[in-house]
Amino acid sequence: MTAGKWVVLGLLAVAVLAGAGLWYAQTRAWYAPVDRADITFSAPDGTAMARDLLRFEGIDASTSPLRYRACFEMPGAEVAPLIAAGMIYEAPEPLIAPGWFDCYDAETIARALENDEATAILGARNIATGVDRVIALFPDGRGFAWHQLNGTLE
Repeated sequence: MTAGKWVVLGLLAVAVLAGAGLWYAQTRAWYAPVDRADITFSAPDGTAMARDLLRFEGIDASTSPLRYRACFEMPGAEVAPLIAAGMIYEAPEPLIAPGWFDCYDAETIARALENDEATAILGARNIATGVDRVIALFPDGRGFAWHQLNGTLE
């Protein structure tokens, strides 16, 4: 092999390793499971309303407040009263989760919100500066949560 081929081979190897490292850092490295169900719902006056959850699975990362995602279930009979007592969230935009977090599908959630098959309510205002926790509730008791910029950082 000539020296030029070795240089090209070395550059390709570095590019592949850098790409693999970047992929790992973006999709795996910083996420950790959320140990406890930390879902609350906000009333219009800002009061936090806690509910017992039947199932909870969540992930978060310390690198950004926007990396939080959660899936949970609650008794279906509690959904309608909770929506009536909660603060409806205008313009919810479910953020995409890592592919390995199977219970959360942002596109399905967004489509359900658009078709009025689910309702978005505020979980917590300014959970981090400029970031709200948004919760999508389905009539059958399924719920999904994510953090979303609230527009106050302008």
